[in-house]
Amino acid sequence: MPKCLLSLLFLLTASAAYAIETTATHGLLIDFDTGAILFEKNADELMPPASMSKLMTAYMVFEKLQLGKLSENDTFVVSENAWRKGGTTSGSSTMFLEPGSKVAIKDLLKGIIIQSGNDACITVAEGLSGSEENFAAEMTVKARELGLEQSTFSNSTGWPDPGQMMTARELAKLAQILIRNFPEYYPLYSEKSFKYHGINQLNRNPLLSSMPGQADGLKTGHTQQSGYGLVGSAKSMDGHRRLVLVVNGLKSEAERKSESKKLMDWGFREFDNYRLFPQQKEIAQIPVFLGAQPTVGVELPEPVQVTMKRLDKITASVVLSYQAPLAAPVHKGDRVGKIEILTKDGQVWASYPVVAAQTVEKAGYFAKVKAAVVYFFNK
Repeated sequence: MPKCLLSLLFLLTASAAYAIETTATHGLLIDFDTGAILFEKNADELMPPASMSKLMTAYMVFEKLQLGKLSENDTFVVSENAWRKGGTTSGSSTMFLEPGSKVAIKDLLKGIIIQSGNDACITVAEGLSGSEENFAAEMTVKARELGLEQSTFSNSTGWPDPGQMMTARELAKLAQILIRNFPEYYPLYSEKSFKYHGINQLNRNPLLSSMPGQADGLKTGHTQQSGYGLVGSAKSMDGHRRLVLVVNGLKSEAERKSESKKLMDWGFREFDNYRLFPQQKEIAQIPVFLGAQPTVGVELPEPVQVTMKRLDKITASVVLSYQAPLAAPVHKGDRVGKIEILTKDGQVWASYPVVAAQTVEKAGYFAKVKAAVVYFFNK
């Protein structure tokens, strides 16, 4: 297979994983646009997610709102069960709902997202599914539909239970889905406070204060079993990049705040996104045997953006590989080869298909005879 070295150099991430340490027992840092993993630690190990699982509770409401099956002004009645398990006497995070009161969906969502109210979660679960148990079973089914293969739910709140388990990777994936699929509701995660029933409560997300103007979500979590955790999202100062972070198993609120900011700052400082061939669409010309034209241009079928480490400064070569001879006819969009990014020692780091940029028909009779003669004498 012929190869063509293209005049393009990149900075390459040699070993992004574990390039920074954290006291979190579980962690994952990814680039939102490219999906590149900048850091991971026990990312596929099941763990108790605590209130971070409320991301799934919110998803269930967002989806019904988006489909028109629910309105923000619809109300649910606060049951005694919701009040007892998640209200003022429960000793857990609460929205301070009163039993028997009717509460609008828009307020319940703020209670879930900003205040992490367990009473709000249970009220939503009972209002949508009849019971929290039914709602939790539906959460698990929906998780599978979304590609969350390991996550299981036994309640709507994240209260400790052997059946309430998620991984850092699946929490990050769920965060990406929420950001991408629900732009009309996602801004709720950046609200710093919510006042209800005369009580003002602050959003516990430490990134909202430590990275003002950058952080815009998502959810904290804490139980004695899980430790302190966070699913966080923030944009770069120029707004062109977004990182999603998951940490869990930290020992205190202060440690959660310092570790989450440290990892976010590191991700923005050490990495950047680069577009392959940003100034041209056609990458190169490759020969066509018995074609009406001797060559065909090749291009990437869609823009390719890669996340690379800034400061390693490892020079990588970009190579075009293609099957030869490429026989006519060649149709626009046909896959004709691939682009490979090679490390300094020649290892393939990434590969992307390339396609024909235009159609090349078969050559006429006399052109075929000439080509056959040339091929015969050059064998």
